[in-house]
Amino acid sequence: MVEVNIYENSIAMNERMFKTSREQLVNRLMREGYIKSDNVKKAFLAVPRENFVPEPLKMQAYVDRPLEIGNGQTISAPHMVAIMCEALDVYEGQKILEIGAGSGYHAAIVSQIVGKTGHVYTIERFEYLAKRAQENLKHTGITNVTVEVGDGSEGLRTYEPYDRIYVTCAAPSVPQPLIDQLKDLGKLLIPVGSMYCELQLLEKKGEKILSENLGGCVFVPLVGKYGH
Repeated sequence: MVEVNIYENSIAMNERMFKTSREQLVNRLMREGYIKSDNVKKAFLAVPRENFVPEPLKMQAYVDRPLEIGNGQTISAPHMVAIMCEALDVYEGQKILEIGAGSGYHAAIVSQIVGKTGHVYTIERFEYLAKRAQENLKHTGITNVTVEVGDGSEGLRTYEPYDRIYVTCAAPSVPQPLIDQLKDLGKLLIPVGSMYCELQLLEKKGEKILSENLGGCVFVPLVGKYGH
């Protein structure tokens, strides 16, 4: 009985510590201008990043930098997740496609913004990571994210068209299938280049594609038919 109480107390202490660290991180991202909107703020506060990093790295969950998650992949730094969420102008009820599920953290954040009436579809080329992402999302109680295994450079035609598409890895150029799978007036956010790349925001307006360069960034490469 004593051992059980000690274990339960330890879990409660860790949860309080992580909650405090999460709040401190959000406050910092707001001060530095990465988090600008209330819905992004609420999403970051709602999602425990510690659930999406490997066990040995949990104590680093709220350090604002990428962390290794296996298969040569990383969970993006929180500030980059915030930049992408703000740039995409995601809102409740939208259907979103994510290319590169990783550990599921970015999709979890977006799932909170689109709410119960929206849905996030995410595709991951590594089956191991896709399975882990599913487990992480389930453990966190998130039900409006669907994880698929496949070549993300080709998008995910099963559920098209999408209100928003974002890519969490660097492509040599913008894959045409992603543009094709966007709704009219939809937006696509993608790092273009090699490891050091430019974050490009595209908006589909009928036959026209408007493009804006949001600045430099660093991502692992997009691998696939339309990738590296």
